Amino acid sequence: MTRFADETIQDKKGLNGIEYMMELTRKGEYGIRGIIYLAQQEPGRVVLMNEIAAATQAPPNFLAKILQSFTKIGIVKSFRGTGGGFTIGRSASTISLREVVEAVEGPIMPNRCLMVDGACDRDGCCKVHQLWHKVVSFRQACVKNK
Repeated sequence: MTRFADETIQDKKGLNGIEYMMELTRKGEYGIRGIIYLAQQEPGRVVLMNEIAAATQAPPNFLAKILQSFTKIGIVKSFRGTGGGFTIGRSASTISLREVVEAVEGPIMPNRCLMVDGACDRDGCCKVHQLWHKVVSFRQACVKNK
């Protein structure tokens, strides 16, 4: 559920079925905590899920699913079996907050008309279309290199 002004939007599906995100959920919060914890570990150290969950105060099964989504984009590596767990997938300095959030929440978009370029038939006459573009640019810049 996303809150925008006084309106509640139940459907998070934008154009072409792409989900968008405006309000950080527990999934996003736990993902951020998990990445921060892994980034603070010695390089190459494989950390058990229960340790990460305890340190981040996140439910282990839920956090495991979140971290698996990070493995798909290479910011986390997972190891199975005895001695298995997770480690940071690349240098923490190359991982942005935006990348972490969008991996679990979807694209950061304040309005559905911005999901795909040229998809809005009102962009030439809409009084707020340019404002939405500025909002998106500002939000993305804020989390791009953090």
